[in-house]
Amino acid sequence: MANEIDMEKVRQIAGSFPKGRSSLIEVLHRVQEELGYLPVDVQMEIANVLGIPAKDVYGVVTFYNFFRMKPVGKHVITICNGTACHVKGSMKLVDSLKEEFGFEGVGDTTDDGMFTMQIARCFGACGLAPVVNIDGNIHGRMTVTKLKNVLKVYKEG
Repeated sequence: MANEIDMEKVRQIAGSFPKGRSSLIEVLHRVQEELGYLPVDVQMEIANVLGIPAKDVYGVVTFYNFFRMKPVGKHVITICNGTACHVKGSMKLVDSLKEEFGFEGVGDTTDDGMFTMQIARCFGACGLAPVVNIDGNIHGRMTVTKLKNVLKVYKEG
C-alpha cells in the first residue's frame, strides 16, 4: 500500500517561502527531501501555495534530472551517459544493472526498494569516464566488475 502524502507538510514547507517563481526550486528541493519525490498532486499543491501555474512547476520538475516524480530506492545509482562516458562503455554498466537487479528500464526500482537506476546526461567528470554516482558518491573509470564490487558495499549496508 502506498504511503499517504502529508499535504499539510507540503503546504507548510511551500508556505515558508515567498510566493512566486523565485522560490520554486528551493521549495521543490525541500519538499523532495521530506517526501522523497514530487508526484503531480504535490506539484499542484506547491503551485497553489506559491501562486504560480501548475504547468510551471511540472516543467521544472521534468526538466531537472535531480527531481523525481516517483519514489526511489534507498540507494540511487546514476550512470552518466554523456559522450565520454558512452564511448567508454557506460551502456555496458546499464546492461549489467538490468541483468543483476532485473530492471526493465531507467528509473526502475528493485522489488525490495533498495536500488533505483537512473541515467544522467553528464556529470562533468569526463576525465573519469565512465562515471557512476551512487547516493552522491562519484565512482570513476567504472567497469562492470568494479561496479559489482562497489555495489556489494551498498548491499551489505
